[in-house]
Amino acid sequence: MALSTHTTPSGFLLPSIHSAPPFFTEQPNQTTHAHLTEQWTRLILTYARHKRLFVLRVEDAEAPGSDWDEILRNERINRRILPSYLSSLMAAMVAKNIAVYEPAKQTRAVLLYWRLPEEWADVLHSWATATGQLNTILTFYEISDPPIPSPLSGIPIPLLRRAITILSRSNRAQIIGVADGEGVRFFVG
Repeated sequence: MALSTHTTPSGFLLPSIHSAPPFFTEQPNQTTHAHLTEQWTRLILTYARHKRLFVLRVEDAEAPGSDWDEILRNERINRRILPSYLSSLMAAMVAKNIAVYEPAKQTRAVLLYWRLPEEWADVLHSWATATGQLNTILTFYEISDPPIPSPLSGIPIPLLRRAITILSRSNRAQIIGVADGEGVRFFVG
């Protein structure tokens, strides 16, 4: 059977390796395992960016109907990734600092860095500058759920907090306590 690319219903182009049955099975050979881990990592992060998904859970491999079905399953070849394999891929991504366990102290869910926190910090500061929000106090909610969709729409609060912390270190933002939680003030930088 020739391997081919396939476009998912969401418009995501799957790589040809997604049609190879061994891709869905954890491989005992270390070289093959390392190669497939790299392929899976690239696929997961690219897909997450395509769909604006921030969290991947072991459960996403267990039950059909998750946001991740398009890549964690391939019905055309009757394959799906097993939860144990997905868990090991998540651990590999955490080890490479392209994901973090969220919440901390568990290993069943990760926050994916399809943009690194440093990149989110730049996006955040650029957004605040472009929308005239410098020296204005904004709540985390106003940033993650703005009235007009932005590149920050839907960003998880833990990731937003990391980006703001990075901006704070370079004196481009300051976290401020506000009546309903936390806010931030952005500065020219």
